Parts: sequence; structure tokens; C-alpha cells
Amino acid sequence: MNIIETPLKGALIIEPKVFKDARGYFFESFSQREFDSLVAPMLGHTVTFVQDNESMSSYGVMRGLHFQRPPFTQSKLLRCVKGAVLDVVVDIRKGSPTYGQHFAVELTEENKRQFFIDKGFAHGFAVLSPTAVFQYKCDEFYHPEAEGGISILDASLGIDWRIPVEKAILSEKDTKHPLLAEFDSPF
Repeated sequence: MNIIETPLKGALIIEPKVFKDARGYFFESFSQREFDSLVAPMLGHTVTFVQDNESMSSYGVMRGLHFQRPPFTQSKLLRCVKGAVLDVVVDIRKGSPTYGQHFAVELTEENKRQFFIDKGFAHGFAVLSPTAVFQYKCDEFYHPEAEGGISILDASLGIDWRIPVEKAILSEKDTKHPLLAEFDSPF
């Protein structure tokens, strides 16, 4: 696998080795051994995933920007297995030199890229294709009482979601998250 560092420490793009021939393709979507040997040294700690999640969404669906509060914070390894999404993280770690900054990467079934985000980031995505199937691994179980979020439409973040606002499909819950300026980070 090839690891690409982003401007946000703890957010990494992972490109798996894909083997293609006339029959199709094969790749390891995850290897704990390879992850430990390549990613853990960059992070300075190991990550053990305990839960896998999958969502299916239509064009224009935007989810986020979500996180879980301590002590139930989550690191995630994300990938799009069908279609295309714009995957976005925002650094919400107090004292971080990149606090409030975001990074976006397009994850598609064609590029097979994965996106690792460490604890201390808010995460969201927008569906760019007619439909998308999105999978992610988490290193902590979901705890509804620890849910948190920042407004996905906060203009101060400067995120180009590549979806016209009038075509964005948001859950009611996601329309009620605070703006970053109103947010008191638990990290």
C-alpha cells in the first residue's frame, strides 16, 4: 500500500496495491499487519478496529460533520466501494496548529483509495454519483450518548462540497449542529 500524508497530521490517504488482469481485479482492502507496519509509525500509536459500518446514499446526500466525544473517540478507515464521494475531515483538536482547517479527498470505486482519520477530527461526506456505498472501520464502538457534530454548511470552513446547496440532502439532525465558531471542542 502507498501512504500519502495530508496537511492535517493524523489524516492519511491510503492507496492499496490493486492486481488487475482480464478476469477483473483483486486487492487486500485491509491488513492489520501492513497497517501496523506502515501507518502506526506515522501516527506514533497503534489502531485496532472493532466495528465496520456501511451506508448507501443517493446523489446529493451529505452526512456530517460527525465525531464521538471522549472517552468514546474514534479513529476511522473509510472507503467508497460503489460510486463516488467527497470525503472531508475538519481538525477539531484544541491547540492543533491546523485547528478548524479541513481536508477533502474523492474516494471512488475506481480509485479504491481509502482515507484514515485519527481521533480529534469531525468527519463528513457528500455523494457525487447517482448512488454510493460507503464503508468504514472504527476503533471504538458507536455510543449515541457521545455523538457530536459541527454544521456541514458552516461557510467559515470554506469547504467546497461539489454539490449545489439547493440539491443537498441533509438529515434533520445534521441541520442542527453548531458552527465552528460556536463549538467548544472536547479534544
